[in-house]
Amino acid sequence: MTPDSHLVSECRPSPNHDERRDGQVPAILLLHYTGMKTGEAALERLCDPQAAVSSHYLVEEDGRVFQLVPEARRAWHAGEGAWHGARDVNSRSIGIEIVNPGHEHGYRPFPARQIEAVIELCKDCVARWAILPQNVLAHSDTAPDRKQDPGELFPWDQLSAAGVGLGLAPVPIAGGRFLSPGERGQPVEAWQGLLAAFGYSVPIDGLYGEETRLATLAFQRHHRRELVDGVADLSTIKTLHGLLTTIADKI
Repeated sequence: MTPDSHLVSECRPSPNHDERRDGQVPAILLLHYTGMKTGEAALERLCDPQAAVSSHYLVEEDGRVFQLVPEARRAWHAGEGAWHGARDVNSRSIGIEIVNPGHEHGYRPFPARQIEAVIELCKDCVARWAILPQNVLAHSDTAPDRKQDPGELFPWDQLSAAGVGLGLAPVPIAGGRFLSPGERGQPVEAWQGLLAAFGYSVPIDGLYGEETRLATLAFQRHHRRELVDGVADLSTIKTLHGLLTTIADKI
């Protein structure tokens, strides 16, 4: 396999891929953590035909970059999920697995060397495929009911400072009105509308149910990491509104 990026340290071809469907090309860059005890164990699983999972890249804690699947192919990394109503995320994305044991095996901060490599790889992929900043996503963004990765310790601010993803500091946490699970009414419907406009799959029914709570958690893990509680406080609401304004200003 010929690497797509000059940053690749080694190719470890995985059999777990197929053609992108309906002529799709990468429009999303999707970041994961491996959620396994070691990077080598993750590599073995991503290349195991019985596991039927893969990604385009894996970034080790020491900064080494492995390519497993050609970018032109559909790697099997996203699973069930959606973004802006499109459900076949695999056909629309490039997947990067970042070695970290995850919440189940001792979640820890990502080493600086690893994040430097992730940033450079992301910049390379974004430039090659003209991926929009708002489409640099966490796995939890596209599957908030199943996934937490890469989680609240992932330094999205470092990526945005380097020009990868949306760059907007979260609005500071303060008091004031908030929306929480179980509430009903027009303010909840308005919050759901903001989440849906950003890309999350949520019902717009005025009920702060589980889907809305999980989407709120996913948004906070990515864009308001100081407090991840699934409650739409003013900080969370204003941060999302600011991001939507930033996107609109660039159109």
